[in-house]
Amino acid sequence: MSLKAYQTTAARVEDPRQTEYRLFGQVTRALMEAEQLDKSYIRERMDALDWNRRMWSMLGADCSLATNGLPEQLRANIISLSIWVNKHTSLVMRNKEDFAPLIDINRIIMQGLLPQEQTQAVSPVRQSYG
Repeated sequence: MSLKAYQTTAARVEDPRQTEYRLFGQVTRALMEAEQLDKSYIRERMDALDWNRRMWSMLGADCSLATNGLPEQLRANIISLSIWVNKHTSLVMRNKEDFAPLIDINRIIMQGLLPQEQTQAVSPVRQSYG
């Protein structure tokens, strides 16, 4: 099956929460892999950090729209997290902070995206993302 056919099929069967969960999983895995790299792998580390920052920037921008259907307080919290992720990412890029808080935030969000019955069965620290 071609990649395009797979993407089309996945788009038809996934609800938005599943799509967001999958994206967070992919970005979080990239951050985890980048965190393990030697600091000499600058490009690979920066690519993962940039991908995470762009994802959070898009979430923040989307939550700033009046047409966003999320509750106002949740939207404000996501915008605040987006700003924090942007600042923390800059510090990580300058080797002044660690990856771990970025990974932790993504894991917490992923846990919130899971259906309630799965949330109780899955630990965000031990889960494999993909």
